[in-house]
Amino acid sequence: MAAPAPQQPQLLQYSVKLLFVSEEQLLGGLQLANPNQKALQLAVQPGEEDADMTVTDVCVFKCLVNRDKEYCRVGKESVLITLGYNSALLQFKSHLEYSTFSNALKRCQNQKKEHSAFNQRTEEASAAQYFQFYGCLSQQQNMMQDFVRTATYHRAILQNHIDFKDKVVLDVGCGSGILSFFAVQAGARKVYAVEASSVAKYAEILVRSNNLSDKITVLSGKIEEISLPENVDVIVSEPMGYMLFNERMLESYLHSKKWLKSNGMMFPTFSDIHLAPFSDEQLYMEHYSRANFWYQQCFYGVNLSSLRSAAVDEYFRQPIVDTFDIRILMARTVKYTVNFAEAEEEDLHRVEIPFVFQMMQSGLIHGLAFWFDVAFVGSLVTVWLSTAPTEPLTHWYQVRCLLQTPLFAKEWETLSGKVLFIANKRQSYDIQIVAVVDQTGFKSGNILDLKNPFFR
Repeated sequence: MAAPAPQQPQLLQYSVKLLFVSEEQLLGGLQLANPNQKALQLAVQPGEEDADMTVTDVCVFKCLVNRDKEYCRVGKESVLITLGYNSALLQFKSHLEYSTFSNALKRCQNQKKEHSAFNQRTEEASAAQYFQFYGCLSQQQNMMQDFVRTATYHRAILQNHIDFKDKVVLDVGCGSGILSFFAVQAGARKVYAVEASSVAKYAEILVRSNNLSDKITVLSGKIEEISLPENVDVIVSEPMGYMLFNERMLESYLHSKKWLKSNGMMFPTFSDIHLAPFSDEQLYMEHYSRANFWYQQCFYGVNLSSLRSAAVDEYFRQPIVDTFDIRILMARTVKYTVNFAEAEEEDLHRVEIPFVFQMMQSGLIHGLAFWFDVAFVGSLVTVWLSTAPTEPLTHWYQVRCLLQTPLFAKEWETLSGKVLFIANKRQSYDIQIVAVVDQTGFKSGNILDLKNPFFR
C-alpha cells in the first residue's frame, strides 16, 4: 500500500499593519504604525525549511522567510524583517498573535537546523563532546601556544596585508578569535568570527576589551546554520586535524564558501598530505606487547587469555600520534593535494590515495607514516605551514599507521597499494590500507579508527 502523502502545514492568518522603513529612518528612530492605519491580512504558509509570507489587500508584500532572512522583534507585538537596504515592519493586533507567528517561524528554523549539513553528518554525542572540548580555554591555550601554528598564520595574513585591507573577512571556527585579530591588524574593514562552542563568549570578551567591537562581530553557532549579512572577500580558518582529515572540520571550511565572493580568497588555500613507508621494529613490538596484559591466565583467579587476540586487533586499529627520525623512512613520499578553493564537501566523504613506492633500502616495512602541509597563497607571498618530521614540532605531530603483518622488501623493489579514508558520523574517518610488494606478491594491510588514536 502506498504511503500517505505528507500533510501540508496549515495556513496561518493574522491581522497586521505594515510599514516599510529605510535604513535612514531606522537610524533616526523607529516609529510604529499609525493607530488609524488600515489593517491588512498576513497569510503565512509554513514549509519544511522556510515560511512563505504574503500581506494582502490586493497583494502589498510577499517574501520567503528562511534561515538566511534577518528579522527581529520590536516591542511586544511587532517584527522587523530586513529586505536589502529597506525593512518591513509588521505590527500585530495582539501579543498572542505575534507569539503564534514567532513560534511558527522558530519551528521552521529548528527543522532546518536538524537537517543542516553538520547535523546530517555528525552524531549528537560526538558533537557534544567536540564542542565541550573546544569550549575550554585550556585547549585554546594549547593551540595558541603552538608557535609554528600561530606565528605562521600571523605571517601569512600580515605579509599579505593587501588581501585584507578594507576587506570583509569570515573566520570559521574562530575559537579565541586570534585569526580575526590578525585580520584586523592587516587592515580588514569587518570580520565575522563564527564559533559553535561556548568559547564564543570568551572571544566576545576579548573583542570588547581590545576595543574592536566595531570591527569584529562574534557569531555564536555552526557555519552550516548561521546567517551573515553580506558576502565576504576572504575566509580564514584553522580546520586541520590529526592526519589532516580528523574532526571533519575541513568540510565546514568548504561549506563556508557559500558566503565567499566569486573572486574571494581562502587562507589556507590548499593542503598536501604526505605518506611514506617506515621501518620501526621497536614501535611494532611495543604496540603488540600492549596486549600482553590480556595474556594472563590467572588475573585474580580469572583467565583473560581468550581476549588477547581482540585486544591486539583493537590496539592495531589505533593510529599512533608521535614524532620520529626521518631515517626510518624507506622511500620517497607520495603526495595527495586538497585544493580548498575548488573542492566540495562531498569530495571529503571518501578520499582514496593510491601509492607506488620504490624502496631506497632493504628491510621490514612496519607501516605508513603521514603528515601534511598547508599553503596560504596570497597576492604578495605564499606562506607554508608544515607538520613534516624535518620541521619544528607542532601540536599535530605526525601519525603512523601499522600494518597488521610487516612486509619484507629489497632495495629498488616497489610497494604499491592504496589508503582509503571513509568518513563516519563520529567526526572522523575509518582508514583502510592495502599494500603489496609487487616483485614477491607479499601483501598486508590494516583497518584503523582515526577517532581513537594512541598518543605515544
